Amino acid sequence: MDLELLARIAPFIAEAALVTLELTVVSAVIGLVVSALVVLARFSRLAPLRWAAVAYVSVIRGTPLLVQLFLVFFGGPQLGLDLSPFTAGVLTMGFNIGAYMSEGIRGAILSVERGQSEAARSLGFGRLDTMRYFILPQAAPLMVRSLGVNTIILSKGTALVSTVGVVELTYSAQRLVTSTYKPFEVFAMAGAAYILIIGIISLIVRMVEASFDPSRRAPA
Repeated sequence: MDLELLARIAPFIAEAALVTLELTVVSAVIGLVVSALVVLARFSRLAPLRWAAVAYVSVIRGTPLLVQLFLVFFGGPQLGLDLSPFTAGVLTMGFNIGAYMSEGIRGAILSVERGQSEAARSLGFGRLDTMRYFILPQAAPLMVRSLGVNTIILSKGTALVSTVGVVELTYSAQRLVTSTYKPFEVFAMAGAAYILIIGIISLIVRMVEASFDPSRRAPA
């Protein structure tokens, strides 16, 4: 292990790790918005909206992320969408992970006993109030867990955007290998950076999960 090399490339790996973290955060936010809209459509009373949501999830989950990325970045200009590599990357990953997040959110909502909804409606609560005050609070812990898992998967999937020229961890590591001829040290440090990013995400998820657990809350 060339420790001197590790010290020399550390700033470049750290800078690239920040780009990877930025890709993850922006894509996750887009994914959350997309997933919320898809879930609303899945529970809509309008059949066309439900069909469109089901078709979207099926298409996204049925095709590789790399194919979707190439379609947006390389095929976009034919449709008048001339996007930068970063923009194409976060949009593709956001809409991709949004499909998976929506299934996690929908599953959490459906896991709540149906009797809860029926009881709320019998007490005079409307459909939206029932969802807001009864269903979502019970489904929230499962939602957080699912969203956390998908965000971790997303953080590792950011490596794919290196194929369109985004200078993130994997891209930077490949460039450093070509100049140093030390693939073990370079990719070991890149791997450590990914582990650090995933550790941060996992910690945040555990903290949010704990906030929904009454037994872990400090007494007032």
